[in-house]
Amino acid sequence: MSAEVAIQKFSFPFSSATRLPKQDGLTPKGCVQVKGCVQVKGCVQVKGLELHALQENPILSDQSPVTIVAALVQNETQAQGNPKPPLGVSAPLVKAKLVCAEAARSAGATARSAEAARSALLSRKSAFEKLTVESEDQRPAAKRQLSSESAARTVAVVKKSAVRKEAEEERHPKPKPQLEPRAAPGTAGGKRKRRKDLFSNTEVFHRVDAHAIRAGVELRENRVFEVKSITQSITQGTRTELERLRAIWVWLCHNIEYDVSGYLGESEKLCSPEEVIAAGRGVCCGYSSLCLEMCREVGIECQEVPGHSKGIGHRQGQSLKNVKSDHMWNAVLLGGQWFLMDACWGAGRVDRDQKSFVKRFDDFYFLTDPEDFIDSHLPDEEKWQLLDAPVAREEFERRVFKTSAFYSLGLKLIQPHHFYIVTDDGEANVSIGFSRPVTFTYEITQHQDLLHRGASEQKESSSSSSCLLTVSHRRMKLQLLPPASGTYDVKVFARPEMATTPLSWICSFTVECPTPRATEEIPENPFLSWGLQPAAASLGVAGSSQGSKVAELEDGVFELALKTSRPLMVLCELVHPGLEAAVAKRCLATQIQPDLLTCHVLCPSRGFYRLSVFVRDYEKPEVKLQNAANFLLHCKGKVVAPDELFPPNLGSACGPGIRTLDAGLSKFSHTSALVSMQQGKCNITFHNGSELELHTVLSREENKTPTHPLSRHLFCTFTDSKVTVSVSLPDAGVYRLGLYARTDPAGDFDPMCDFVLRNSCERPGPPFPCAYSAWRKGCVLFEPRVGRLEPLAWVRFRVRVPGAQRVSVVGESRTDLKLNKSRVWEGEVFTGSSLPQLKLAAASGESGDMAVMMTFDIEQSETKE
Repeated sequence: MSAEVAIQKFSFPFSSATRLPKQDGLTPKGCVQVKGCVQVKGCVQVKGLELHALQENPILSDQSPVTIVAALVQNETQAQGNPKPPLGVSAPLVKAKLVCAEAARSAGATARSAEAARSALLSRKSAFEKLTVESEDQRPAAKRQLSSESAARTVAVVKKSAVRKEAEEERHPKPKPQLEPRAAPGTAGGKRKRRKDLFSNTEVFHRVDAHAIRAGVELRENRVFEVKSITQSITQGTRTELERLRAIWVWLCHNIEYDVSGYLGESEKLCSPEEVIAAGRGVCCGYSSLCLEMCREVGIECQEVPGHSKGIGHRQGQSLKNVKSDHMWNAVLLGGQWFLMDACWGAGRVDRDQKSFVKRFDDFYFLTDPEDFIDSHLPDEEKWQLLDAPVAREEFERRVFKTSAFYSLGLKLIQPHHFYIVTDDGEANVSIGFSRPVTFTYEITQHQDLLHRGASEQKESSSSSSCLLTVSHRRMKLQLLPPASGTYDVKVFARPEMATTPLSWICSFTVECPTPRATEEIPENPFLSWGLQPAAASLGVAGSSQGSKVAELEDGVFELALKTSRPLMVLCELVHPGLEAAVAKRCLATQIQPDLLTCHVLCPSRGFYRLSVFVRDYEKPEVKLQNAANFLLHCKGKVVAPDELFPPNLGSACGPGIRTLDAGLSKFSHTSALVSMQQGKCNITFHNGSELELHTVLSREENKTPTHPLSRHLFCTFTDSKVTVSVSLPDAGVYRLGLYARTDPAGDFDPMCDFVLRNSCERPGPPFPCAYSAWRKGCVLFEPRVGRLEPLAWVRFRVRVPGAQRVSVVGESRTDLKLNKSRVWEGEVFTGSSLPQLKLAAASGESGDMAVMMTFDIEQSETKE
């Protein structure tokens, strides 16, 4: 006969008997209390396990079958010898006894397989139910009444025994028995299950959570405070043991607040389940004891676990030796394996400064993996760590405190493994790994004793010359450089890359700095970290030539190249503690190409610089520029002189790039924005596919008065689609060559790009002839290529002028040039000395009018007095 059927037919004597402890010998005379089925004289009380929990929970029901039967049989010898039942005992009960005996014999055969035992149990259950149901209505009323009276007498005897036992316990109270873990990690059932093996994520409990929260509100409105009623209500509709446990957990976290005043000693602590439910608040033992009672109501084996935690009041590094434990949590048995959970920590956190409780549901502490739980919870008994290799108390004290957000973000602490760090040469490092993009920041303050002090969230980024935070591929590094000797607290905050919520506290460290490093001032970084920002890829920046480490510059020059996944517009910012904004602009030159952004940096002073890069899609001018990267540069050697900085008024687009391509200008001979000139001369060529009208400008810092206008040191030649810009610089220095074009003859010239010309030649370059509008496309000057001629000298002229009927050089006299077989006009010209210029003119068309194309200066000899 199964226990379930026995409960239905003989509920009073059976249920009462099961409440007696094993050692309790207070039974009525002639009655014996045993497990299973026993053949004794007199009254037999059989103690069994209710099977309804086994049947309702598939996790437990899958274990080895349990054949426990219970019956009330009086005078077995008489029952065997007399086919008629004795007075007060019905025929069905005798049949039940026979079934019980058969079950006892079956249970003794322990060598049989679990499946055979399960089948035997089910068959006996069906047989007993059939016998009892068939005979229920056939018994005379008197016999049924007599059986009931007999059962009632048995109940009364048992209850008196229980009362005597309870009175004895009140006189000599005993501590709560500590349950032994029935399943050690990694032993029973093979590899230990982790939380993720039970459920993929907490979204699978959406239905259960919603019902538990809704039922909790209704129960409080109706002032229902009984543990049993509440448990039945919130677990209604649950299908598994795990779902029932989840409902209890959610109800606890949403309906019980932490009793801050009780913890601080301002009021009496509430721990008993009844007090906690009625008040809606309690300390840690209130959560754990209530969880224990509710689990018992649904047949879940649960245990209260006392121990130490790194919660409110914890001091980093404090010794817990001989210190009374200050916390209580729970262990629950699921599928033959113990799991840990802390509803107190799952309900929210305590704001110690405000002496208030902040409700914040935290799923992390529901069935937390022991490997993570041990970082913040140390049980008094080592076995409740549930670890194959238990952690010593001293190791627990040294471990880094990590919040639930640390694990929720999938982070991994690379270094250090202990919270207390001593600087080496004034420096210490923290490194955290991540598997998905995360944004980090930090906070460094003077040391305080309590761990849980200050903000648990950070809305804005922190910046300090005491720390350098860099983020590279799947790794964050925080370089700590305390400014003075002393002890500091460092808090690290993080959030998912694309999140807009405040950054959450993830871990803490204590840094001891015996001797600070003599460091230069580091500029403020308001953009969270150094290196590429976590969102750089989404902004279109695919890679960088410079990592997140400090760039050490020996010559004061730095070049940054950013690989892009789509065309981007870029703006760079350079910051130095002693650098003025106007000077900082002359330290930057940027080149924008379809798949590459290049930034050239000059450092006029020693020390640290912050180079920040802002980007947006090139085709979306309405979109705001966003920070994509920040780099820390350290100039510790040679610096760039003020007159060697980039020229003023440098455009945002230097060198060939997207803008020139869009305008149809291509095949540049110089693809870089910087052009170095050792001889003071160069030719820059490119193709003008759209036949745009072009204009060039040469400029430099106005610290010298040139002999000739700088425009005379540029000369442009247009042949077919090829353009040649010839440059001859008057002296050493840095120049800006600006290229402009216009598509509409009536419109303005638009900037195409700027070139930075750096001339190291001290010998001045001669100017070019002064060209006029008649010098048009197709005209080429071969000789002379200089605009200043010696007086009283013969000079050879060679020039190509398409469509010209006559080409002449006009000075003191006119010299007509002759057209050779190569369609080049050439001839020898005497410069003379009376006129300051020679003019090159050409006649085209039928009119025969001569138009001046360019002029040449003749150097004037000094007049002797």
